[in-house]
Amino acid sequence: MTDLLICTALGIEARAVRDGIPSSAGGVEVIRTGMGPGHAAYAEERLGKAGALAVTGFGGALGGGLRPGDVVVASEVRFDGRTLPCPSAPLLAGELARAGLPVRVGPLVTSDHIVTGAERRRLADEGALAVDMESGPVAATAAGRPFAAVRVIVDTPEVPLLRPATIRGGVLACRTLRQVGPPLTRWAAAGGPRLVLLAAPRSFCAGVERAIEIVERALDRYGPPVYVRKQIVHNLHVVRELEERGAVFVDELDEVPEGVVTVFSAHGVSPGVRDEATRRGLRVIDATCPLVTKVHAEARRFAARGDLVALIGHAGHEEIEGTLGEIPDSVVLVEDVDDVAALPDGRRVSYLTQTTLAVDEAADIAAAIRDRFADAEGPQKDDICYATTNRQHAVREVAEESDLVLVVGSANSSNSRRLAEVAGRAAPAHLIDGPGDIALDWLADARAVGLTAGASAPPALVDAVVAALGGLGPVTVEERRVAEETIQFTLPKEVRSR
Repeated sequence: MTDLLICTALGIEARAVRDGIPSSAGGVEVIRTGMGPGHAAYAEERLGKAGALAVTGFGGALGGGLRPGDVVVASEVRFDGRTLPCPSAPLLAGELARAGLPVRVGPLVTSDHIVTGAERRRLADEGALAVDMESGPVAATAAGRPFAAVRVIVDTPEVPLLRPATIRGGVLACRTLRQVGPPLTRWAAAGGPRLVLLAAPRSFCAGVERAIEIVERALDRYGPPVYVRKQIVHNLHVVRELEERGAVFVDELDEVPEGVVTVFSAHGVSPGVRDEATRRGLRVIDATCPLVTKVHAEARRFAARGDLVALIGHAGHEEIEGTLGEIPDSVVLVEDVDDVAALPDGRRVSYLTQTTLAVDEAADIAAAIRDRFADAEGPQKDDICYATTNRQHAVREVAEESDLVLVVGSANSSNSRRLAEVAGRAAPAHLIDGPGDIALDWLADARAVGLTAGASAPPALVDAVVAALGGLGPVTVEERRVAEETIQFTLPKEVRSR
């Protein structure tokens, strides 16, 4: 049985793909089916003997700014009135992008004739990216096996087939096809049944949900644009979706026109930022997480009684900058145990913690402070938020049972990075923004995959990862829940329902 059967229509396509596949790659066969859906259907008996199926070769762009040499990975194949899904498309597209290829993911249409003119425009209006003549029949025979369709663009609406300019497009496409083979072999090697262990709780916490809802309601009530200082929460997908609705994210208030609606992010701001907003007449809506607000209040209380406040956290994080600004003359940032030795003698010391740290990391530093300053006082309740703690406990549990742990979250999300660190003590762990960031080599020997998401990552991204893994083979999903979260925070008066 062939591990991977790659189907092409033309001999030139087959040769280009074969040329790019390393000789060490066993179990891979490249065949020519012939041009058109009829010829592709004739290969059905042979296709049934392959573990994974792929179709590749040249294709025509329907629109979307595609150019000759660009790669389209089908998210679905539309053929003969049917829609055939390709759930592993984001995984393969990510692998192709890391190989340096310009990649788009979207619907592919299989036609029994060359598509031109008005028909091409109609298919583009229906959301399809490209058209070919062979993928549909092959996809129809997959029957639950891993299937992928990868087309390299030769012609476009501006430069259709049978024009001299398409010769250059063909040369570019052949070069690109030589680079498609190796990612396809890694895609096939990652196939097989899997157990996905979902950590729970995961994804959005109450503070993140509140912050996002504040921006959404501000846009509904006041209309776009609504300005937001810094990212409302640390997740690229959330920021992009809000930008599409009319939110404008800025680094500093001097980028905001005077008098407009401005939202402070969930991570909080210093009094100096608030003063600047007042001077410029901005209509401020504060989305600071109530748990961060609690840390600010504790900082002011400790400083008011003359303490030196040791603030445990990471330099440059927006939450830390806001807290430092509350008591600039009474605070020292402590990033690790070594920093404790540098704290001055002669003053009473208290300590506070960034809310998104790893629990054990913060505990070690706090213990070092108490060892050096016997009367050191910490917060009345733990500063590390309940959601951060719960997610760390949950990922620790699934990591013990996993060959690989995937943490969904953006690279600038402190709580997401801490989840990957915690999980990494028990199993290989990686922080990903979405399924496209998953390297296929990680999956080759991973039969049990732990999966969680940082408190600022949308739940839909977790679903997308599970769906993508399902495109590589059967997936069984089990949840490991360590806590129930019922906390809700009230919204500021500026966006409450009237």
